[in-house]
Amino acid sequence: MDENHFMRIEREERGGSRHYVVHTHDPRFGMELTPGPVGPGQDGHGVIRRVCVPNSWAGDYGQYAKLMTAAQDFFVRSFAEPVPKAETRRLAL
Repeated sequence: MDENHFMRIEREERGGSRHYVVHTHDPRFGMELTPGPVGPGQDGHGVIRRVCVPNSWAGDYGQYAKLMTAAQDFFVRSFAEPVPKAETRRLAL
């Protein structure tokens, strides 16, 4: 699963912020996550709050697992050090 096909959306609200990861090529898949604890013995992959998939995917747990794993990995990487603007232009990102 190519992690470049995901986009993180952050919404500021009164009680804090909400984070969503949406698949750009199949936007019917989306997850709401909260940043998880990061420290010794903690994975920091975020806590899954909600998963949105179409009804036609019912029972296809293999497809869920691949997308959820890739979305969580993307979510963690999205908080990493930002890439310099010159680098994104060079790579056409």
